[in-house]
Amino acid sequence: MSIDATHDPALPCFVASAAGHADFPIQNLPLGVFAPPDGKPRGGMAIGDAILDLSLAAPLLRGAAAEAAELAAAPQLNALLAAGAEARRALRAGVSALLSGADPRLPGLIRPARDCTLHLPCAIGDYTDFYAGIHHATNTGQMLRPENPLLPNYKYVPVAYHGRASSVRLSGMPVRRPHGQRKPAAAAAPEFGPSRNLDYELELGIWIGPGNEPGTPIPIGEAGAHIAGFCLLNDWSARDIQAWEYQPLGPFLAKNFATSISPWIVTAEAMAPFRAAQPPRPAGDPAPLPYLWDDADQAGGALDLDLSVALETSAMRAAGLAAQPLSRVNAQVLYWTVAQMVAHHASGGCDLRPGDLFGSGTLSGSEEDARGSLLEIIRGGRVPLSLPNGETRRFLEDGDRVIFTARATRSGFAPIGFGVCEAEVAPA
Repeated sequence: MSIDATHDPALPCFVASAAGHADFPIQNLPLGVFAPPDGKPRGGMAIGDAILDLSLAAPLLRGAAAEAAELAAAPQLNALLAAGAEARRALRAGVSALLSGADPRLPGLIRPARDCTLHLPCAIGDYTDFYAGIHHATNTGQMLRPENPLLPNYKYVPVAYHGRASSVRLSGMPVRRPHGQRKPAAAAAPEFGPSRNLDYELELGIWIGPGNEPGTPIPIGEAGAHIAGFCLLNDWSARDIQAWEYQPLGPFLAKNFATSISPWIVTAEAMAPFRAAQPPRPAGDPAPLPYLWDDADQAGGALDLDLSVALETSAMRAAGLAAQPLSRVNAQVLYWTVAQMVAHHASGGCDLRPGDLFGSGTLSGSEEDARGSLLEIIRGGRVPLSLPNGETRRFLEDGDRVIFTARATRSGFAPIGFGVCEAEVAPA
């Protein structure tokens, strides 16, 4: 990913709220789908506290930028993602130049975000959840296998499972507590009922751009061309249901009831200044197999992105208290790069499609305040979480709202954010 004029921190912007905006300055320009009060869903770009209507902007753009804007005018962005990086770069450059100018037609292109309804940005054909957060894998593994927390395949294989695309929900939509089988340790047989151990998992969402033909792997050195952008993702988990059902085939009802995502696709181009080298593997860890190794990917395939979790209970809302921060972690804790995930996913001939969604796996660090799930914070239930208002939590209760945010910063560049991924737990 190259850095160009669209990343200039001194760029002016027609939209006044974009200056210094925590998430959406002119250097970001994430893609999404919105509906104005008087219209149907169409593509847009978040800019400050507003949304640029790409269907109206298309006539003001030229060449490839105009063509990309026309693709984005649809109620879903799959066609734009399929067009690849060149189309996204052209659109980004064209919109950046447009918004940094003084065209008298600009006011007609801008909608206040508060007046609009956001929608899922793509028709999601498939959703795959990886397990690339090694600290999370270690922390949870220690609860089950204290002497051997990581299974032998973990450091060789980007482990993943196929999730349920139909239950991906947009940020802000409530998540209903799921039912399922659960078997308390002292019980002779399982019972069926609402999950008692509902949890969140802090993840990075990855949007797939151009796909590949069935039976045709994606080489690791070409994987970046298939990554359109990123979002925040909450892989909700019913731990009591999961503990009973996960052997031998892995998660099922414990995961398929809901996955929440933030509404904006922060493009790979916007993240170019925040690329980082993949941290070296600890001494003694095996080197990735050749199909998962690329020097350029190791030099710049990680993301320097800080992600945070906060919890707001119904009692806190009633008292007017702010949400309580629970953890903060950097995406560089991932054991595998996003390109390695893509290359492995397609290595057996699986065809990826534009608008497919990946989850990175839970992002947890080695520090106590960098745990990406309640399960880790409460050490499997042994140490309840104490909140400043006197409440405690083992797992999530009805009315709790989980809030994810993210921010990328680097000296010499304008910081950008991802918006919010939040949802409130509704009763079963």
